[in-house]
Amino acid sequence: MAAAGEPYDPRMIMEAVHNNAEWCQAMCRAHGRPGTFGPRAWTSDRRTPLYYPDAVTLTAEASVRDVLDGIDRSAPGASVKDGFATLDLAGEGFQPLFEAQWIHRPAGLPVPPVDASWRHVRTPRELTAWATAWSGGDPDEAALFRAELLADPATRIVGGYDADGRIVGGAVLSASARVTGVSNLFATEGTDPAAAWAGCLGLVDDDRPVVGYESGDDLPPALSLGFRETGPLRVWLDTASDSGS
Repeated sequence: MAAAGEPYDPRMIMEAVHNNAEWCQAMCRAHGRPGTFGPRAWTSDRRTPLYYPDAVTLTAEASVRDVLDGIDRSAPGASVKDGFATLDLAGEGFQPLFEAQWIHRPAGLPVPPVDASWRHVRTPRELTAWATAWSGGDPDEAALFRAELLADPATRIVGGYDADGRIVGGAVLSASARVTGVSNLFATEGTDPAAAWAGCLGLVDDDRPVVGYESGDDLPPALSLGFRETGPLRVWLDTASDSGS
């Protein structure tokens, strides 16, 4: 582990970027529309599910054409996740949607105890309850999480439950070659987000580094559990219909 103030191995950023692209692929596959991995970008030639990018850069050398030539721009709304915050898509009709920081937690760090009982979501009924809690009761958002995800060997959906069986938090754990990614982490009202991080980390194998990304007020709880920032990312949104791109 690097000492405070020292830069992380840039390979950790690559691990986080690829892990996230593989999770995007898993979500798209669950919706019957998987994308394509190229040498410099993952792209989907069909519109992706709500909140999921239509392209993810896989290297800092990815070009505008690497991402835009593989996506559907027949109507506004396509998005690109620039995993290295190096692209400028403003000239192509895109605007920055948000920026965030990739984060990395080395393997083997201790996890503090939590009050809730954390376990894997295993059945479609449990997944429906989890998705309802994750979405705050929005049925369109909850519909993102289809039962097909439960059959994906690289995906584990986990939840924290209080003594009465109510869901108090959750996350998605996605395994790639060398790391485990955490995404879609949430804590219900009255639950400390740091406790949600601790709960899901308790279900990660000790010998695997953990990666993800966060921004704003969602970043400090992760940093309090041993994560460190490893590099920026930027998500761009297409605000102009351009079927010729």
